[in-house]
Amino acid sequence: MGLPRRTDENYTFADYCTWDDGERWELIEGVPYAMSPAPFQRHQEICGEIFGQLREFLKGKPCKVFIAPFDVRLNADKEDDTVCQPDVLVVCDNARLDGKRCNGSPDLIVEVLSPSTARHDRVVKFRLYQKAGVREYWLIDPDTETVQVNILKDGKYYTQMYAETDTAPVSVLDGCNLDLSDVFAQ
Repeated sequence: MGLPRRTDENYTFADYCTWDDGERWELIEGVPYAMSPAPFQRHQEICGEIFGQLREFLKGKPCKVFIAPFDVRLNADKEDDTVCQPDVLVVCDNARLDGKRCNGSPDLIVEVLSPSTARHDRVVKFRLYQKAGVREYWLIDPDTETVQVNILKDGKYYTQMYAETDTAPVSVLDGCNLDLSDVFAQ
């Protein structure tokens, strides 16, 4: 069975699991979104560098870092109608991992903006991740070589901006600082 073509319906994780059309999809509050075509080289280089720096920092620690595609069921314990595939994510509660995906909110989500997804990442996912309790949400803009770090406090994101020559602290990982000059060096 392929993806349902009616978008006026709400779908669940169970529906999502039946979509076998060879495409990548996200399901946000019951609405399916087709993932854009394969990202550009720069996007992949930035994701790889972020993943590499986080992986190096997390060696020997209980938190785990993942890179897309990796499913995240944000509200698995409620409506179960949201499945995202962030570019990079960190999970510190291993009970949320089932060997296939993350069930619940990761501690950190990183999205690298692309022209076709920037608005979606800045508006839809910002609201979604804030509501789901993702503790830290990074938006990396390859064009302006800036990073918007959103830190959750009392249910609301507070934003800090970093430039390409900065070192940006990861608030959910004590002692972790990412070198943005390496991130944007490609």
